[in-house]
Amino acid sequence: MSEVMRSMEATTPTMAAAADRQRRSLPSGWWGMALFIAGETTFFALMIASYFYLRFQNTHWPPVGVEKPKVALPLILTAILVATAVPLFMAVRAGRAGRVARAWLLVAIALVVQAGYLGVQIHEFLDELDKMSPHASSYASIYFTLLGAHHLHVAAGLVLELWLLSRLIGGLTNYRLIALRVTALYWYFVAAVGVAIVFTQIYPSL
Repeated sequence: MSEVMRSMEATTPTMAAAADRQRRSLPSGWWGMALFIAGETTFFALMIASYFYLRFQNTHWPPVGVEKPKVALPLILTAILVATAVPLFMAVRAGRAGRVARAWLLVAIALVVQAGYLGVQIHEFLDELDKMSPHASSYASIYFTLLGAHHLHVAAGLVLELWLLSRLIGGLTNYRLIALRVTALYWYFVAAVGVAIVFTQIYPSL
């Protein structure tokens, strides 16, 4: 009960940082996100497994007449996405030290880079839609489903960060610090999945 009260009363950056240091276990919000990530990891694992199942059911992958996927650009974009985990990690450290302005700035930097990543990915996605229809083959269907699902998760993460930034403007509380940690955890997941997806995406060109 004392820990609950301490968390409820942690309404300033200093108190929030102190409550976080005194916490004996991970907050329930963190575990909630961890459970969500476990489910989404299974979702993506099944899609990647489906991709390779379909691949070995087809002689030509991609089908004849369809260009093989690019290699350099997807790898560069994924590296950029993975790199955004660094400012988010630093933002969590800043938040746990009670440095709300620094935490806000680091989240904002990650948001800008991630938004740029998504913008380029959407441009590439639409360009590929002009070249082949998702209904044209099993390759096109699983290819667009896999990439589209990841793009949606990136977009959801951007919305989460925008919400977090709007809350941090009002200062750092215990609950906002937990939200910061949960947001960072979500993006670690998105970045890790991005690595798995990009190597699945470029597999035919390797």
